Amino acid sequence: MSTANTLFVMIASILVFLMTPGLAFFYGGLVSRRNIVNTFMSVFFVCGLSVLLWVAVGWSLSFSGNGAIVGNLHQLMMHGTNLKQLTTGKIPVGIFSIFEMMFALITPALFVGAIVGRVRFKFLTFFIICWSILIYYPLVHLVWGGGLLSKLGTLDFAGGTVVHINAGVTALVLSAMIGPRLHTKASDGPADRSWVLLGTTLLWIGWDGFNAGSALAVNSIAMQAFLTTTVAAAAAMVTWQLLEIYTEGHTTLVGTCTGVLCGLVGITPACGYVTLTGALIIGIGSSLISGWFITKIKPRLKVDDTLDAFGCHGVSGIWGSIATGLFATHTVNPAVTHDGLLMGGGFTQFGIQILATLVTIIATAAMVWAIVKVLGRFMTIRVSAREEGRGLDISEHHELIGSLANPQL
Repeated sequence: MSTANTLFVMIASILVFLMTPGLAFFYGGLVSRRNIVNTFMSVFFVCGLSVLLWVAVGWSLSFSGNGAIVGNLHQLMMHGTNLKQLTTGKIPVGIFSIFEMMFALITPALFVGAIVGRVRFKFLTFFIICWSILIYYPLVHLVWGGGLLSKLGTLDFAGGTVVHINAGVTALVLSAMIGPRLHTKASDGPADRSWVLLGTTLLWIGWDGFNAGSALAVNSIAMQAFLTTTVAAAAAMVTWQLLEIYTEGHTTLVGTCTGVLCGLVGITPACGYVTLTGALIIGIGSSLISGWFITKIKPRLKVDDTLDAFGCHGVSGIWGSIATGLFATHTVNPAVTHDGLLMGGGFTQFGIQILATLVTIIATAAMVWAIVKVLGRFMTIRVSAREEGRGLDISEHHELIGSLANPQL
């Protein structure tokens, strides 16, 4: 066992865990004042639910067996798993499973932002259970667990397809199927911008563990992932600020934080495969493309993705996955067998990335549609118009956050 690598992945796991409460602050600061508790709960409760799901079936479906699409159930409750066995980087399987568990926590929390303030907590709970089993775990196996996309040569260093495209497309389909908010007011702007900044800071710190930790060792690839993640996030932040100056004449804190998030999403699949120049371009592209979608395309779609979960995670994730096929190079990571299109490697890797991206989008959209349709036959999905007007903090949780909530609503 490598003590250094094991300690490194343990610390990275803690950092990735930090991202989920960080996301709760980020989303909680953006929503209306009458839905803060519900947003906090809807994000944070996955820390319990997803851990239990991962141990019960997630690990087995993701990493056991040699199926083309999904693993098997031979290691339910991790029974029969040799937690001391050494894996990549000479770290124990037990530590690797914890690191992957943290990804299973943050991913479903991401799409919560699309539907806050209008769905019943019971529906969200059952949807996350079904989504994890039928969508997330199979995608982990497809890309990282030896499944079909892995065998085709898909490059996804830390979760462009598995995490961000997956969560983003889920957010878009959920928003479309559940329908728009019924009660929107001028006062429904961000409840607390300081929480948005706090959440962004926690996410950025956690993302270093998310991306660099995916090297599973203290080596040059982890260093490269750390550098490219930082450069891409900074480039996206400045790009979003410049866009705001050009279109609005001033910068905003929410816009600046959104730019950071888009850059972090965009670089995720590529961080361990690209140069700093590639990271810079990916970061700039993330803000340009996501900003264009949110301001120009989303209004035409008439889909009420409340906190732009698809606009940020889906769009930047798609760009990052495809851009990996443009900028990946074996000079950064010898695991790259076909250099990117713009790195002299031809169309091969670019084509593989497009295929993997399309498979992720189509499979996720189809399964989300099916899950919502089936669950809708057994339970009520939306809260009533009156409950939505009062806010879900009162109607779903009977709990308020101090002076931020107005009990007269």
